Amino acid sequence: MAKLPEWRTIINDTKHDKWINEGRFTLFQNNKGKLMIYIRDFNHHDAGRYAIDVFHNERIYMTLNVEEDACCKKSKNVMVKIGETAIFSCEYSQNHINDHKIIFKEEKDSIEMIYSTWNKEERFSISDKHKNIFSVRITAVTPDDEGVYLCGVWINRYSYSYSVINTVHLHIINKLNVYEVSGYSGGGLMIKCEHPQYKTKPKYICKESDGCSERKNPGVQDEWMENGDVSLYDDTRAGVLMVFFRELKAADAGTYRCGVNVSHYTERFTELQLNVKHDAKYPKSVTESAHLGEEVNITCQIPEEHEVHFCKEDDNHICQNISSSKVTQMNGSSERNEERVFTVIISNVSVRDAGVYWCGAETRDTYLTFISLNTKIQLNIIMPPVVRHEGESAEIICPYDSIYKSKPKSLCKGKCSTRDRNTLNETVREEKETKTDRLTLNDDVTASVFTGTITGLTAEDAGKYWCAVTLERDLNYLYTHLIVIMNEELNLTKYEGDDVSIQCKHQDEDQKSFCKAHEASMCVKDGVSLETIRDDRFSFSDEASTGVFTVNITDLREEDSGIYWCGAQVIRKVHLNVKRDFSMIIIISVCVILLLVLISGFTLTVWKLRHKRRGDVHSHLPTSPSDGLLYAAVSFQKHEESLSDATVRFSKDEIHSDYAA
Repeated sequence: MAKLPEWRTIINDTKHDKWINEGRFTLFQNNKGKLMIYIRDFNHHDAGRYAIDVFHNERIYMTLNVEEDACCKKSKNVMVKIGETAIFSCEYSQNHINDHKIIFKEEKDSIEMIYSTWNKEERFSISDKHKNIFSVRITAVTPDDEGVYLCGVWINRYSYSYSVINTVHLHIINKLNVYEVSGYSGGGLMIKCEHPQYKTKPKYICKESDGCSERKNPGVQDEWMENGDVSLYDDTRAGVLMVFFRELKAADAGTYRCGVNVSHYTERFTELQLNVKHDAKYPKSVTESAHLGEEVNITCQIPEEHEVHFCKEDDNHICQNISSSKVTQMNGSSERNEERVFTVIISNVSVRDAGVYWCGAETRDTYLTFISLNTKIQLNIIMPPVVRHEGESAEIICPYDSIYKSKPKSLCKGKCSTRDRNTLNETVREEKETKTDRLTLNDDVTASVFTGTITGLTAEDAGKYWCAVTLERDLNYLYTHLIVIMNEELNLTKYEGDDVSIQCKHQDEDQKSFCKAHEASMCVKDGVSLETIRDDRFSFSDEASTGVFTVNITDLREEDSGIYWCGAQVIRKVHLNVKRDFSMIIIISVCVILLLVLISGFTLTVWKLRHKRRGDVHSHLPTSPSDGLLYAAVSFQKHEESLSDATVRFSKDEIHSDYAA
């Protein structure tokens, strides 16, 4: 096919294909055996005379005239579900009001007329009321009805010339099922849509309330990709699209399609009705800390009727399943509030275990699994504290997972979130040193350890230090405390029974502590804080504005003497010497002596009085009956001067007695 007069070749049939495309021109043979030429985006430059060689010895000439028509030329998309009726309209200008209306469809190798007033199909119909628009109706739609339809008019009854006035893209959709999905505002939500028979086909999720105008898809397969506020993963091995809402919002509620593009014009999907719940209890956010090599217990609550899901965020904030080798025990117990308490035990904690974990409830069905994540757990690894004196050097050791060897590392002091961070320094990506004024940071990639050395320690250097790996955001996974012992010591001498007040320095968020030990390192508890003395005689008063807290000790005792460590991250050594008060001892001794003297004098006086009384009774005993004394009872006592026992004889009829010695 060539355009005259320059004989510019438009289509050269050297391919011998049934369907030949050359730019906007398509040459094909329809199912009636007729040679057809289809020109897209027809414009005034296409006007002219053409020569078409059908066979080697046969040539056909054709003249094209272009008429301007502001009407139509629109392209539209129509979506219809399998089994339903597809209806679309086609506009035409007043020039074609009496022309026959025709429907074409683009097939694989041709464009075929599927309906006209003289060539009718059973499921197709055209309604034309001569109002510059006609309607096309296709009943009982099947997957084979997908594709591109061309609304046309027959413009020349003496030749097979047609004007295409509208292009309609008919999309066939197959809705598998409808599910209700729910999650908590602020929590995470993982949705898994299953299409196992279309493993390698591209998958998507879209919101119907937006007309599915924005289709979120990973763009690549077998790799997590962020798309707006969600992350997506097209798993070609299982035929599953995973959609992860990192943080649910009220605006996320609505109806979604989670589907797969079976072909360019056919898709199948699962309908999701997403409900975002607001509950003061969820999502929970807790922080757990564990020492290297120890065991940590993580406790969650989930609704009784759901399965438990436990996962860990990766570097892309995606919550991935935990392999069973990392979790030694997962068990649950029922409670009366229809929630199940679930405990996960991770043993032999390593730096790889640090990070963010989620607990959630999992719901499974035929084509869909969704997981509502309601409890966020930040697991931090604690290194033993570093205790050094003022003016010395301190080394902060940070082991890390070997997968981060090539990533920049940094030391961070105090608050170390991405928004509010105080980075001291960063390493290079290789095994080299980075130095600043007093800080040297060395990354030993062979041992997967980086070390920060701080020289000339001062009180300002004390505090919590985080080891961080720089990714898209800082990953703070491990911390330690640098405790600085001040060189200035406090010496106190008191007496028993006295009271004493000791002032100690601290910062706002530091744990106040007061410890008795020979060395500061002996006061370490749980690798972080100092042990505080528990005694009713000890009390604390805090003066936060001055950065000082006071320890008050009442009724001092001699056993209170010793060395104390006072403060928080900055520690002061206190020597307390409690002595006995000897003036009190003297007073007590004098009182005791006087008391003994009084007791001795009283005892002697009583003895003398009793001895005198006995002598008087012996000298006045009666010697003759004539004295006229009568006795009803007689008591005899033996004296040393009596050389023999005395006897008494009573006579019944006598009223007196005879004594004999």
